[in-house]
Amino acid sequence: MVFILLAQAVIYFAGHVQIEGLSIDVPSKIVRTRKEGRKWFAQMDSGSEFFVGREVPYKANWGLTNYSDDSAGLYKPAIYRAQYGFWADFIYPTVVCESNGGHFNCLNTYDSAYFTFGFLQYAAHVPNGDFVQFFTKLLKSSLGKGYFSDLKVEDNQILRKTASGTIALTTNTSTRRLMEYLNPTLASVEEIEVIQAAKFVHWSINSQEQRDMQVSFGISHFKQAMQNYATHYPLDGAPDKVCIVVADIRHQGRAKSQAIMEALDTDGDWKSAFRKLIELGRDNYKERITSLKDSIANLESTSILGKRVYSKRDKDFVLD
Repeated sequence: MVFILLAQAVIYFAGHVQIEGLSIDVPSKIVRTRKEGRKWFAQMDSGSEFFVGREVPYKANWGLTNYSDDSAGLYKPAIYRAQYGFWADFIYPTVVCESNGGHFNCLNTYDSAYFTFGFLQYAAHVPNGDFVQFFTKLLKSSLGKGYFSDLKVEDNQILRKTASGTIALTTNTSTRRLMEYLNPTLASVEEIEVIQAAKFVHWSINSQEQRDMQVSFGISHFKQAMQNYATHYPLDGAPDKVCIVVADIRHQGRAKSQAIMEALDTDGDWKSAFRKLIELGRDNYKERITSLKDSIANLESTSILGKRVYSKRDKDFVLD
């Protein structure tokens, strides 16, 4: 259903979370979207209107971005420190870099990942990757069916129920169908792309459970990653801030493992290792590196960093 009000230069679309009119036991949410200039807004059921994202070009692509809307709040390590200890702080510099300070409703649909969401910017293009793992947890949560009533999870993969049968959107080798389910093309911003994005954004704004799941999954993801990094790199006994930089490099993918190994090859001179690591990728990611350095410096100034080293045996940070 489409309404066009030319006099006001505003376009309204209406869509349903329940795609293809499937009959399920959870009421589907109705999504109405409105475009004003390059900005997209949405309304879920009869609730208040909220900002979804702004249309932006990227190379030959078009998509949505939302990096500055505070409607879902910002990640604050102190809120989660009692539950997760030092790990609540460990992820913070990367969170700041990924989502402009920690926005839970951070969104990007303009690059080759097709759909990226959350305070750690999980990307839909990686089979069995962080986005797929996080989305499966969302779909199995209490509000999953209300937002995505046509999806289900089997064997940790995402399937779509259609009138002609069930289709696997993800496999162990591909997420192409999931990417196109969320964002059909990169050539333009489509109606369904806005509707799918609106569901994620609305969920993060209105559900503490969803925000908490972002945090719990993010910390679990980084904990497991650090175990892997300590196996591949000489990080046993490495200072916390050195580990933060390694984790951030790997999370973003701005340098290869060989470059990381070379930066760590300092005969135990961790200050030198930190200086070398922090410079990796500067030619292309100067702003991110500056933000990372500033976040680490702020944590050091409050004595949150500088007291712990990573223990491969304990699979955790321990006091030095």
